[in-house]
Amino acid sequence: MAARAPGELTARRAAVLGSPIAHSLSPVLHRAAYAAMGLEGWTYEAVECGEDGLAGVLDGLGPEWAGLSLTMPLKRVALKLVDEVSDLAVKVGGANTVVLRGGRRLGDNTDVHGIVTALSEAGLGAPASAVVLGGGATAASALAALARLGLDEAVLAVRAPERAADAAEVGGRFGLDVRVERLDRLPALLPAALVVSTLPGRSADAYAEPVAASGAALFDVVYAPWPTALAAAVAAAGGTVVGGFDMLLHQAVRQVALMTGRDDVPVDAMRAAGEAELARRSAT
Repeated sequence: MAARAPGELTARRAAVLGSPIAHSLSPVLHRAAYAAMGLEGWTYEAVECGEDGLAGVLDGLGPEWAGLSLTMPLKRVALKLVDEVSDLAVKVGGANTVVLRGGRRLGDNTDVHGIVTALSEAGLGAPASAVVLGGGATAASALAALARLGLDEAVLAVRAPERAADAAEVGGRFGLDVRVERLDRLPALLPAALVVSTLPGRSADAYAEPVAASGAALFDVVYAPWPTALAAAVAAAGGTVVGGFDMLLHQAVRQVALMTGRDDVPVDAMRAAGEAELARRSAT
């Protein structure tokens, strides 16, 4: 077993919370990290939890807990239930990570790191322009990531512009000038160097043809089923495609580092485990 780094937590339990949670890939990724890091006895589970149940779960955590990963619909409400929140989580408006240390709950956001790293890894670390599809929490993280990658303006394409104020405001906190447009005007908003789709499921299918024809690179946050019609169309047109698994992987890498206090997180082992699980699921 690897030597414990200074400040490394001795707690041995962690979990991902959300609703629905049964199909989360996070347990596969985190458990693969623990195995490769020699963290014997560490466990990571998936726990069904809605907004109303999060406070009770947090109050019931003992000193053996290292932290929690949070997904829908818990990221925003978590900000009110922790003792300390990172500047990034405050600006993004949501915490997807709670680190438990010294009896305190520390809220953080690793989604932005996941997006930045996934795009940079694919050679898209300096997009000249971008259009983000969707206006929810993931879109807000995407806007923050684009600002970190050097953009100073972006287009936010949504079905209901009046509901996009929160995401647009997040972009503004990071110095991004966000122009909100209706999603049905997408063909007129192209070309762009990068299209980021935060639309769920098959919601982006209708936009596959104009995005592919525009020559844009694509980051699609969906990871299953994969590829989406949008991703397949862009790939067929010769465009660069980044899938949601890459974001999920890298945000999980950052979570493991925060929860264990170690920086030797095995990205390759986590990637292999996640890809194997996705292949298994697609075959069933």
